[in-house]
Amino acid sequence: MKGNIMIQGTMSNVGKSLFTAGLLRVLVQDGFSAAPFKSQNMALNSYITAEGLEMGRAQVMQAEAAGIFPEIAMNPILLKPNSETGSQVIVNGEVAGNMKAEEYFRRKKEYIPQIMEAYHKLQQKYGIIVIEGAGSPAEINLKESDIVNMGLAEMVDAPVLLLGDIDRGGVFAQLYGTVALLEEAERRRVKGFIMNKFRGEKRLLTPGIGMLYERCRIPVVGVIPYTQLDIDDEDSMAERLLSGSRPELIDIAVIRLPHISNFTDFNPLENIENVSLRYISTVRELGTPDLILLPGTKNTMHDLYWMRENGIEKKIKQLVHQETSLLMGICGGFQMMGHTLSDPHCVEWEGKMQGMDMLPLQTVFEEMKVRSRVSGQILPVRSGGNQIFQALAASTFTGYEIHMGRTESLEDTGKLTEITHMDDGTVKQDGYVSGSCMGTYVHGIFESGTFRNNLIQLLFDRRGLVWNGKKQMDYLSYKNRQYDMLADVVREHTDLKAIYHMIGLS
Repeated sequence: MKGNIMIQGTMSNVGKSLFTAGLLRVLVQDGFSAAPFKSQNMALNSYITAEGLEMGRAQVMQAEAAGIFPEIAMNPILLKPNSETGSQVIVNGEVAGNMKAEEYFRRKKEYIPQIMEAYHKLQQKYGIIVIEGAGSPAEINLKESDIVNMGLAEMVDAPVLLLGDIDRGGVFAQLYGTVALLEEAERRRVKGFIMNKFRGEKRLLTPGIGMLYERCRIPVVGVIPYTQLDIDDEDSMAERLLSGSRPELIDIAVIRLPHISNFTDFNPLENIENVSLRYISTVRELGTPDLILLPGTKNTMHDLYWMRENGIEKKIKQLVHQETSLLMGICGGFQMMGHTLSDPHCVEWEGKMQGMDMLPLQTVFEEMKVRSRVSGQILPVRSGGNQIFQALAASTFTGYEIHMGRTESLEDTGKLTEITHMDDGTVKQDGYVSGSCMGTYVHGIFESGTFRNNLIQLLFDRRGLVWNGKKQMDYLSYKNRQYDMLADVVREHTDLKAIYHMIGLS
């Protein structure tokens, strides 16, 4: 059986990614072979496949929900914003260059052959393709060269489910207005409405649902309640980044940089007993955390300047020098912690600037991006000096590198990790540790292996507290439980019979 269905939304952040994941999980539970597809994704959360290719994190999450390995065909075009008006354009996992919005808009139809090739590759392997749109299909100014919403639906002949976000208010206007702005042929593709994030009694919606059907002749096939699940978010609109959670026994603060990327690195640190994970963007919010995390960023030098201007850098250095807080940087955050950052090729920010001077490093940004999946372990801390991180020695992890810079240490005695590149078996040392600071290029370091639990144990030990949760969480099993709960919600609150009929399934 071959079939497809496309999930579009009335606007961004209405829940398309999660609904797509939930429907994929349901299909797989029911014995079907299914895969996600999004022709064009715009997000700073990305992932490196086993082949060393870069794709959007949302399609990785959806592949996990479907129980399959992520592959680049699931997301042939990825846009990573690097300025207010431009993005790094990644095609089939490789960097095609930086483009202003006008240039990409002018050229994006050139990528239709790559999009269709990727789609057909998936179609040959999987019975059902669940396609995610982007933004809204009613963006009139973008419709002429659309390759991600109705334009793609026509190319692959897909029926469409249209999602609206009732939590924001005006869901009937969202759905009706979107359909009203579509062309007649496009309207015929919309086979059903989904109202997402509903709080309240469903019967109260009955009059509105009836009127919506009278106006559009399109049925509401699902009213999904507002549901709290711990599943990877696509971008910086994620609610978890607005978290105002109060500090627990162990307090971990992530600096919410303006161009924060791959913040999913820190999801495994959430929901650990007696540990809080907070995202902060002001000195007042920072407080005195046990651990400060500097995340990845699409513009390292700009975001370091931002921290310098608003006083966060000064406060971090004060807390670390007093040994009140430990500091860990990943990727761009790691680069910030060195002596200097230089950008001779104008990759991010032309020129040279002083780093935080927390680690003896210098970084030079290069035009070639490093991309590789890795496994590794923490090296013993050198003898002498501060031995805070010695307890982490031999901790294991897997993850991936994805960065534009080359970082060299000015002293050769503080390497943090030894990593093996999974694609070619190359072994090298990465990162650096000194005093209360450590940094690495490895994304995903908290997801698997012993590193996460050993780090949490270290934080409890520093506070003289007992932690009973060291063996408490297999993160992969935890994520699978979340996908199963998401599937339960989709089953209970949608007309699956109608949706299966749209796909062509009995």
